[in-house]
Amino acid sequence: MAKLSPLMIAPPVIFAALTAMFFVGMQRDNPDALPSVFIDQPAPAVPPEGLEGRVQLTDADLRSGEVTVVNFWASWCPPCRAEHPTLHALNDEGVRVAGINFKDDAAQADQYLTRDGDPFFATAFDPQGRAAIDWGVTAPPETFIIDGDGKVLFKFIGPLVGSDYQQRFRPELEKALGR
Repeated sequence: MAKLSPLMIAPPVIFAALTAMFFVGMQRDNPDALPSVFIDQPAPAVPPEGLEGRVQLTDADLRSGEVTVVNFWASWCPPCRAEHPTLHALNDEGVRVAGINFKDDAAQADQYLTRDGDPFFATAFDPQGRAAIDWGVTAPPETFIIDGDGKVLFKFIGPLVGSDYQQRFRPELEKALGR
């Protein structure tokens, strides 16, 4: 009787395990979704700094009884520039949009908002990215929908543009606003 070598058994076992793992992964509701641990949790603290001459965002602003959209952005970020008109449109609709400027130079951030318009009712400044870590932000832009009690309802990674904005972010915002 021939003895089976472990080297002959290992490849089919590894293949079967990978196949099972991929199959289970494909059965998720939305395999493209990146779940956030912050959903249904209180929003983390906002940075204590602001941009000079602009209204400072505070923790109380996120617990004002109104739904608030919190956008992490930077003046050096091309996707942030691409979504800037959407933030203006949300503001024009009456949506409370707050900004947290992330790993930026304060003068450049202020210059950008002066030149392209300021869609934020209040802004915080996170020059070292420490608050962004608390929020789970890896790179701008990232946007959160916060309910009136300061609870995170939704996290959107990437710019608020195109069909991804229309199909994923907008329905969540409408639901939060009760529309």
